[in-house]
Parts: sequence; C-alpha cells; structure tokens
Amino acid sequence: MLKAYLHEELLEAGCDEAGRGCLAGPVFAAAVILPKNFYHPLLNDSKLLSEKERYELRPVIEQSAIAFGVASLCNKQIDKINILQASLKSMQLAIKQLNASPQFLLIDGNRFKPYKKIPHQCVVKGDATYACIAAASILAKTYRDDFMVALHQEFPQYNWAQNKGYGTKEHQVALHRHGPCKYHRQSFRLVYHQEEEIKEDMVAPLNLIDVS
Repeated sequence: MLKAYLHEELLEAGCDEAGRGCLAGPVFAAAVILPKNFYHPLLNDSKLLSEKERYELRPVIEQSAIAFGVASLCNKQIDKINILQASLKSMQLAIKQLNASPQFLLIDGNRFKPYKKIPHQCVVKGDATYACIAAASILAKTYRDDFMVALHQEFPQYNWAQNKGYGTKEHQVALHRHGPCKYHRQSFRLVYHQEEEIKEDMVAPLNLIDVS
C-alpha cells in the first residue's frame, strides 16, 4: 500500500517524469500535492497500471489534488543540455506550475537540483512508495502519451500512437526506412534495424529499453 506522506505536518508535493528513455519527443514531468487523506484503490506506479487505468485516474487526481502542475522540455532542449538535466529541469518547471507552495518535495529517483530552498528527498522507486509521486507519474505519463499521439498525426510512419517514441523494434525499422525526423533526439544513439533483421517480431520491445 502506498504511503500517504513522509511528513504529516508539511504540505508535500510528489514529482516524477516520463519519457526519459525515449528516442523521440519531449520529456514530461508532473508535480502533485494530494490531501493527506486521499485514497484510491487503483493508485500506483504508472508503469504497473494499464493505459485504461491511468486515464481513469488522471481526472480523479486532478479534481482531488490540492494543486498539480505539468511541464515538458522538447527534444532540442534535451539535445542541448542532456536528458538528465532536462528531466531535472522539467520537474522544477512542474513545481513552478503549482498554485500552492509546497513545504517539502518528494522526488522519484536519486537525483534532483534544489528548488527555491524547498527541502526535498529523493526516493528510488518513489512512484511505488508514495501516493503523491504515483499521482505525478500518472499525470506525466498520460500527458506525454497524449503529446506523442498528436505527433503521430504529423509523422505516422513511426507509429508513435503505439510506441510513444520508445525504441521498439517497429520504431527502429521505421528509422531504417525513413531516417530520423525533427522530433528525434539527436544526442541519443538512434538504432536502425533492417527489416530482414526483425522478421516477424517487428513490434516486440527491445530489452535494452524500458518501455514505460
């Protein structure tokens, strides 16, 4: 069961990002302040939920939250400052969007840059530990998925509506056929697989990349 808070007396915001391991598109981050008594039986790490469950939870989180913010950095910004720095910056931008000032920040992962002298704690697998981080993971994931589905309309050959920019074999076949487009991250190693190397297993995700 997820923990409701770390400090009962403080207004805590949970932060998480989505899309860090993708070959294309932006990285998204979200920050969420939940009421201390918030509970929903489905709430969990976004990676452990189905797409339907994530989208079912998003309006519940947004309507129940004391405050929430979502922000992103595009692929060109990622290429300029690197994906780690882009992930950290996007989390700070999401916190900036909050219309209530948090007194403490719970950050998924093991890295963060202090924001406006607000104390924070990094939590490895925090999205499976604290409710506010789990909520942030769901918002970041669903908002990014929506963005990639919209980009799919412009570049349908990569099938981002399905793979969301992750390095699936299908995505890599498309890179081999068409090359990268303006939304691909040039600072990433873009792996191009030929069709004859893929054969029948074109849509299976590579083990090298966590499709989450």
